[in-house]
Amino acid sequence: MRRLRTPRRPRLWFEILLIALSYWTYSLVRNAVPEQRGQALRNADWIWQAERQLGIAVEETVNHAVNSVTWLVVGMNYYYATLHFVVTLGVLVWLYRSHPGRYAATRLVLFATTGVALLGYYLYPLAPPRLMNGGRFVDTVMVHQTWGSMASGDLKNMSNQYAAMPSMHIGWSVWCGLTIFALASVPWVRVLGLAYPVLTLVVIVATANHFWLDAVGGVLCLAFGYAVARVWCGSLPYALPRVVPGGGGVRRRAWAPTRA
Repeated sequence: MRRLRTPRRPRLWFEILLIALSYWTYSLVRNAVPEQRGQALRNADWIWQAERQLGIAVEETVNHAVNSVTWLVVGMNYYYATLHFVVTLGVLVWLYRSHPGRYAATRLVLFATTGVALLGYYLYPLAPPRLMNGGRFVDTVMVHQTWGSMASGDLKNMSNQYAAMPSMHIGWSVWCGLTIFALASVPWVRVLGLAYPVLTLVVIVATANHFWLDAVGGVLCLAFGYAVARVWCGSLPYALPRVVPGGGGVRRRAWAPTRA
């Protein structure tokens, strides 16, 4: 397929402004979605029953097992609250510095993924397991009094409580993992890239913030993001040249490997 867009050197001031504006818009729209509590709880019951029929409803078991180990669950609370943003921004900075020719297309994947997720929040309000009726799940942040989520404790009124489907913790972490695995040259870094979304999946389930099927929704949103980038750029982002045509890339020696 003919490439529809020629990579250009990203401009730092524009990228900072774009990311800040995009995150502000994302937060505003996500939290402005009507909190349809009754429908969200009914949807959660339906998801739980569907998982039980599929034989994958082990979230409660994982949640209670991890909750019995205080240091582990507290660590997962902080993981959930921080790495979602820290790792994603870190990968964006790395792309900007080391892969300028692939930066815009790869960033487009992330933006398209997040954009379609907002539609999911609006059309399918879903309560996380910790808010289901019956109290079967443990809200690990509340129980251990740790700062683990804006959806619990004193900060719960600042965030939409019923935007669990799709999981952007999974959408963003799989994006990070695939990007690191595809472009990093150091083997152990590539392994860490693949391990990151797997560990994130364990964390979102163990802390009762998501069902397994929320993770499936996040992956489907990511697939949409890659499809958008494929159509817009004419190829997958990782197949684009590492440096920007015309000398806009990072200066490298001729014998250096193609990955960085």
